[in-house]
Parts: sequence; C-alpha cells; structure tokens
Amino acid sequence: MLHVKISPGHSGIVYIVLSAFFFALMNLFVSLAGDVPVLQKAFFRNVIALVMASFMLLKDRAAVKTGKGHVGDLIIRAVAGSLGVLCNFYAISNMNIADASILNKLSPFFAVIFSFLLLKEKPAKSQWLAVAIAFAGALFVVKPSFSLEALPAALGVAGGLGAGIAYTFVHKMGRAGVSGNLIIFVFSVVTCLITAPSLFLEPYSVSGMQLGFLLLAGVAAAVGQIFITKAYSRAPAKEISVYDYSIVIFTAFLGFVFLGEIPDGWSFLGYGIIIFAAVGNRYMSVRRRGEAVPPSAENGSPAKDGPPAAADGETLPPRETPEGEGDGQ
Repeated sequence: MLHVKISPGHSGIVYIVLSAFFFALMNLFVSLAGDVPVLQKAFFRNVIALVMASFMLLKDRAAVKTGKGHVGDLIIRAVAGSLGVLCNFYAISNMNIADASILNKLSPFFAVIFSFLLLKEKPAKSQWLAVAIAFAGALFVVKPSFSLEALPAALGVAGGLGAGIAYTFVHKMGRAGVSGNLIIFVFSVVTCLITAPSLFLEPYSVSGMQLGFLLLAGVAAAVGQIFITKAYSRAPAKEISVYDYSIVIFTAFLGFVFLGEIPDGWSFLGYGIIIFAAVGNRYMSVRRRGEAVPPSAENGSPAKDGPPAAADGETLPPRETPEGEGDGQ
C-alpha cells in the first residue's frame, strides 16, 4: 500500500481548510433553517457545542481550577462572544452568506484594536495599516446606506466586533494559563442561558426539516472545531491562519449552488481587500519575528501554537493563541 508522508505544516493547512469548509456548511444550514428566530438558531447550535465542551472538561477536570481569579474575564469573553454569534447569525439569515462570512472575519482586526485599548499591547504600524485596509474593504461589502437594508451588514460587522472582544480576553487568559476547554465551556453555558428563554418567550413551531438543519449546523460546527484544533496542534498560527479565509470561497460556492446567491462585483472587491490585509499582516508579523519553521514542526511533533479560541466558527487574531481552544466567538 502506498503511504504518503505529509509534513506537519502541510497537514495543518489541510485541516484548517477542512475546518473552513465545515464552518461554511454551518453558515449554509443556519440560512436554510429559514425564519426560525435567531436566538433559537443560536440555542440549538450551541447545545451541541455545550455537550462537546462538557465532555472535554470531564476529561480534563483539573482545567476547572485554572479559571480562579479570571471569572470576570471568562464572563466578559462569553457575553461578547454570545453577542457576536447572535449578530453573525442574524447577518447569515438576512444577507448573502459569503458577505456575512467575510464581515465576521473582521474579528482579528477588531482584536488588534481591543488588545491595544484593553490590554495596552502596542500594535506595530503594519498592523494598524492592515486594520485600516480591512475596514476599507468591508465598506465595499457593507455598501453603507441610511436604510434598513443595511442592518444585516451592520450587524455582520458587529458580529466581528463581538468576536474581536472575545478573542482579546481569550488572549489575556491564555497568557495566564487558563484552560481553553474551560473557556469554551463557559462560553457555551452563557450562550445557552442567553438564548434558552426565547424558546418560551417567543414560541415558534419548528418543522422537522428546520430542526434537521439546526442540528446539522451544530454538527458541522463541531466537526469544524475538531479540524481547526488539529490544524493548530500541527502547525504554528503564523503559518496557516490565513488559509482560514478559504471559508469565503466555500460559502460563495455553497450559497450559489443551494441558495442561488451571487455576490456582486463590489463584494468580491471587498473580499479581496480584506484577504489581502490578512495575508499582508501575517507576512509582516513573520518578518518582525524573524522566525524560521520551529524545530517541532520539522521533526514532526506538534507545534506549540495553540488553536484559536471559539465555539462558532471564528479564529483568533494574528498572534500566539492558547492551547486547547476550538473555533468560534
């Protein structure tokens, strides 16, 4: 039998592209669920995340103790992430899913801003330039106007902002040694607590097909989280994180095939500008560090960059990330 040996760096790329594909599927299923209230979409999606996070925490019970002294950080991260999820789901449900995906990918750039404001970390000039370029690109996707038609796009940007705040606190806690499994668990619990009342306050008769799509969204997100965890355990974030933007390609394709959506020329221009900013920022980050491929990546052992922190499909800012985190806000 033929055995093909793949380097850790290349396998990391494969895994992160696979994670992007499954998160694109999550976006598709959320959209296909139709007019189910956004809060209920988020609840069904995060119930599965909570089950998975609970299982992970049971396997590593010592992780619970690492949150001592960071309860406030855990809550702020969870609330900001939850609001980010809700805004993102609203955008997915009311606009082109490719547009919603790229707007949510503004989160790393928001994280640069909030790391400066909240953690007093001084970004390099090239990072500020990347932020400015990314937001300029977002304008082509949002197409700002003074009408309700711009609300989904505005909330799409707000979703990226919420995720950016969440990632900032994940970065802070990661430096302090807080377990990624604990961060995911608290996020999942808080999101379910925020969204569960909608099941009773806003009764909605979910059809069998809609329920199926909501559960598929949760499964797709769980699989995506597994792949993104594998990706960042095999290669450093600085080498593979830009490939996460392949989600835009997948969502554009899925949106065209299953929803008949075709982004306009301005949106494609915005995609290109935002991805250019991400790639440029990553390139300059590598140059600043002047680091070669870590020895661990050369000898086949896992890289030390942890996976990104989340539970709904988003990645961390362009910096080292805490080990043990999966996808999401």
